[in-house]
Amino acid sequence: MTHWHIVGICGIGMSALAQFAAAMNIKVSGSDRALENPENALLKQRLQRQNIHLFPQDGSRFKSSLPPVDAVIYSSAIEESNPEFAAAGNIPRIHRATALKELILRRSADGKPSVAVAGSCGKTSTSAMIAEAMYNLKTDVECINGGMIKRFADDIYPGNYRHGSAAVVFEADESDKSLLEFHPDYAVVLNIGTDHYPKAELAEMFAQFVNQAQKAAVLQDEVYALIKDKVRTNLPISTFGISDSCRWQVSSYQCFNGKSHACFNGGNDLYELPSAGLHTAMNCAAAAALLELMNNDHRAALQAVLNTHGTARRFDFHGRTVNGAAVYDDYAHNPEKIANIIAAAQELTGSSGRVLVYFQPHGYGPFGFMRDELGRVLAEKLRADDRFYLAEPFYAGGTSSFSPNAGEVIASWLEEYDFLNVCLAPPRSELKAELIELAQSSDLILIMGARDNSLVNYAQEFAAERS
Repeated sequence: MTHWHIVGICGIGMSALAQFAAAMNIKVSGSDRALENPENALLKQRLQRQNIHLFPQDGSRFKSSLPPVDAVIYSSAIEESNPEFAAAGNIPRIHRATALKELILRRSADGKPSVAVAGSCGKTSTSAMIAEAMYNLKTDVECINGGMIKRFADDIYPGNYRHGSAAVVFEADESDKSLLEFHPDYAVVLNIGTDHYPKAELAEMFAQFVNQAQKAAVLQDEVYALIKDKVRTNLPISTFGISDSCRWQVSSYQCFNGKSHACFNGGNDLYELPSAGLHTAMNCAAAAALLELMNNDHRAALQAVLNTHGTARRFDFHGRTVNGAAVYDDYAHNPEKIANIIAAAQELTGSSGRVLVYFQPHGYGPFGFMRDELGRVLAEKLRADDRFYLAEPFYAGGTSSFSPNAGEVIASWLEEYDFLNVCLAPPRSELKAELIELAQSSDLILIMGARDNSLVNYAQEFAAERS
């Protein structure tokens, strides 16, 4: 197949896939409901510079003068009633994961090793970290990522794809079980949480994924404890975590002077981390473990990991408000990620400041699944003076139950945790005015949520002093 049309091409994963396909000489077009939204302007420009043709999501691609489409590529987020499907008629449909698998198999045919990163949270950050660390080690890495890797962004590539001739690094997603499409050389499982499935079901899925690895696997110690009886005995495994039994141990963690630091493997060297939070130290350990499995020197692997620059919208500092409050935004969208980022923000404010959170769930379905766990996490993590503003879930169009809504979820949380400082977020403009007046120099404003590219623009609106 030589001509692909990608539905929802402004999505972070779909735009990465589009660039990967274009780099492999597939003629690519795409459509998106939000194609003309201001927050997608730079992405649109960069895709077009790669000769990717873009259309509104109204079926017009199939009436254009471009050569006929061989396949329509879609994700699980695309509803059956989408106008692209109707306009495409009998043109074959291929799921995003299957299309990615096909491209990776082509890349692997000449012996190019593949690295698939899975887990309930941290996939994007750790995939980016591994890819950039490989680049630091003089490997011409190829990477397909769920975020814009800062080191790889330029005037042509937005950063979620880098073309290379050596190893290929990519995320393997458990949300739709598409990770089971892959048989990578190296499998990485970062953690196990409660984003899309119960833990027992996730454990079975991750065990199968690990058993499909061709050469070796890297597992968080807690994941390994859950699935070790299900993993084949002849597969080399390196573990990471905080326990003494780990091959790569985060042996201490500290935050001071606005920076996070960690020691590894019982050593006394305290290393500054690429970004804030204990979760970053864990990601570093996972990435270093993988690089070591790929025959890199132990110390060189760690140094390459520590010299990375991160991914956009991962605890990004945007500046300060007129009163001096720090403004950050993050892609966090499940309870584990939200807990990690709130903890990182609290470390920066210390005991003298508050964390003021605006969170927009990334869809009604995921919000319904995680509502109880998120309430429990907030009750555990929020301090008395912190404040959590919950917005209605992001709606990208198409079929939706529009349930649960934010108001009813807040009511259920407060029935169980009457001390919880949560409230329904007013319209963004009103909340911005409220927080700019409320937040003082010791406070931190945190904007969180996935899928909606306008969230980063919203965070930038708060900053009187840019980063």
